[in-house]
Amino acid sequence: MTSLTRIGIIGAGNVAARHADVLSTFPDVTIAGIADTEPHKAEALASRHGSPAYGDHADLLAAGRLDAVYVCVPPFAHGTPELDCLESDLPIFVEKPLALDLETAERIGAEIQRKSLPSAVGHHWRYLDIIDRARELLEERPIQLAIGHWLDKVPPVPWWIRRELSGGQVLEQAVHVLDLARALVGEVTMVHAVPGGTPEEGEVDRATAAVLRFESGAAGLLAVTCMLTAKGRVGLEVCAEGVSLDISETRLVTDGRSIMEDPGRAKTRVDREFVNAVQGRTSDVRAPYEEALRTHRLAHAVARSAGERVPVMLHG
Repeated sequence: MTSLTRIGIIGAGNVAARHADVLSTFPDVTIAGIADTEPHKAEALASRHGSPAYGDHADLLAAGRLDAVYVCVPPFAHGTPELDCLESDLPIFVEKPLALDLETAERIGAEIQRKSLPSAVGHHWRYLDIIDRARELLEERPIQLAIGHWLDKVPPVPWWIRRELSGGQVLEQAVHVLDLARALVGEVTMVHAVPGGTPEEGEVDRATAAVLRFESGAAGLLAVTCMLTAKGRVGLEVCAEGVSLDISETRLVTDGRSIMEDPGRAKTRVDREFVNAVQGRTSDVRAPYEEALRTHRLAHAVARSAGERVPVMLHG
């Protein structure tokens, strides 16, 4: 009989709950504990899965044997949880964004490499079935133009609007679009962003527009805003010779006419492949930490360009 893979979860918010719900459907996985700095949240989520709850991630790590840990915390809380898990030689699944700053993420990435531990980041868009179809349609037709959007409202969590807690909309939300652009178009070598709107002191920009230059020679645009009352357009449109593709999290529209709905397996697949990697089985982890770190650098470059009102160059 195969032993169960014991997974701990740090954080008990909505994203952590989603992962817990998925993991609980795997017959070879058990949720061994859930920790959150707000103990009532940890207790509520843990009770749904028959797991112990902890108020501190250190207590979760010290409580017993774990095989891997999910780190699903707000941007400002990244760093110590990951490094403590790595000190215990535990593979980690990290929800985006990787951190508020680059230094913390780079340090975590270096430690993962040093220890050669399995890792994954929650860029589940890479597992959309429609992305595989998009690649088929784009075969031997290089993308020349990419246009990304994240037009949305302010999320209902108190920390999100504060720049020092969330890092801003590009880092916290539009990083999904930037990651998809990297996956389909390639690396970005230059960004030039400008902020829009009139935020209060210390709050995130209400809008950002950016021009991107890809290593392939393709041109890119990114537009984000949190000024709406409901989620609007979110996704990536790409144009190549003779074809345009409009990709969202739920569907692919080809040339403005043909529509392919995604079957919705991506959020399950991203967890399954990480578990496979932890178990030492053949796996398809499409965004290990090192890969997600490249997207994190790009998101920071956009945010830095908007803040400093200057172009920012990226290398490698």
